[in-house]
Amino acid sequence: MNQPPDQTVPLLQFDGVHAYYGPVEALKNVSLHIHPGEIVSLIGANGAGKTTLLSSVFGAPRVSSGKILHRGDDISATPTNLISRRSIALVPEGRQIYQDMSVEENMIMGTTPIGMDHFDEDRTAMFGLFPRLKERRNQLAGTMSGGEQQMLAIARAMMARPELILFDEPSLGLAPLVVKRVFEVLGEIAALGKTIFLVEQNANHALKLSQRAYVMVNGRIHLSGESASLLDN
Repeated sequence: MNQPPDQTVPLLQFDGVHAYYGPVEALKNVSLHIHPGEIVSLIGANGAGKTTLLSSVFGAPRVSSGKILHRGDDISATPTNLISRRSIALVPEGRQIYQDMSVEENMIMGTTPIGMDHFDEDRTAMFGLFPRLKERRNQLAGTMSGGEQQMLAIARAMMARPELILFDEPSLGLAPLVVKRVFEVLGEIAALGKTIFLVEQNANHALKLSQRAYVMVNGRIHLSGESASLLDN
């Protein structure tokens, strides 16, 4: 019988994290946590350090001090390829799909951390979530619209069967109707039992989706609390 997640141990935790890009300190004593099953948002202006925080989970950049903990284990110095095998996936800013590969080939690349054992089953599930991808399964990914590419980036991440998904600016550069659909999809993914850490400039959408949120300013956490309370602030 499956045991419920231990809510006393955060799934992901940043504990006093500092990180640099060359001489520039991009993260300054950042502490936050995400429990299993939560949707947590990190909002802030462009250049606040949000993307750096997500990237630091995978070691780019490495933290100079402090710790990043996954289920209580310090992963601050863990090689990137081993972090992806800990059931953590990233949907990066700007999508970063493989432009010269087909939709289906991109999805195959998403299975890299876990292998192809569940590919057929998971491909069917993703085509159910994103019917447009099924229509375009053999099309080169770089020829699709921005919204379709964003859906593919999400599907590619889901093919690794992650328990925790990091989303970096999923609404960036998309039309309002597509943004609405993207956030609907995030809610549907959360309903599947996934934990979501969402970095987003669109504070209104992010706060309406998440339960808790942090506000980052100049590499520091400036505010935190229940999303509904921050939405009213």
